[in-house]
Amino acid sequence: MKTSLLAFSIFCFAFTIELFIGITAAAPEPVLDISGHKLRTGVKYYILPVTRGKGGGLTVASRGNNTCPLFVVQEKLDVFNGQPVTFTPYNAKDGVILTSTDMNIKSVTTTTTCVKSSVWRLLKVFSGVWFLSTDGVGGNPGVDTIVNWFKIEKAMKDYELSFCPSVCKCQTLCRALGIYIDDDGSGHLALSDKVPSFRVVFKRA
Repeated sequence: MKTSLLAFSIFCFAFTIELFIGITAAAPEPVLDISGHKLRTGVKYYILPVTRGKGGGLTVASRGNNTCPLFVVQEKLDVFNGQPVTFTPYNAKDGVILTSTDMNIKSVTTTTTCVKSSVWRLLKVFSGVWFLSTDGVGGNPGVDTIVNWFKIEKAMKDYELSFCPSVCKCQTLCRALGIYIDDDGSGHLALSDKVPSFRVVFKRA
């Protein structure tokens, strides 16, 4: 953990200045699914793209010959919803998920050879590109778990996922997440200034 935290700290100061531009968020409001219902803790949801025709929902899969951790990727075909997730906010009032609120995101996996945690986290893969993977730590908000906290932000009539943690008083990155296309054609959910934000909607599983 100390090694990962050190690398993350160095990355925070060495990465391009664009990533330090804060996401301007309005007052927190309930996040709604595609049926107009409020998202709630402990309920399973699919994360689907707003724009159809360029892939399906988010899921987790291994990368290359590595079994663990699993990486958060987009289904290549529109007809697939991906794997559902649950949201666990730092502070959820009445179990309702709000925008601009720090939360852990956990994939609900059924069959996998990876037995580690399915909580999402940031994992550096390339220079200037951090992929989202499993093997994160749930709860315990603070500097030691900073790479495990994400937010849902309002994006016009839609939503986007972001990494802009406020669970500790420390300088860190603040940017919406996007889809980074790997050399093998896989679309990874990633933190990078190389990709536009990934607009999403939520569907109850």
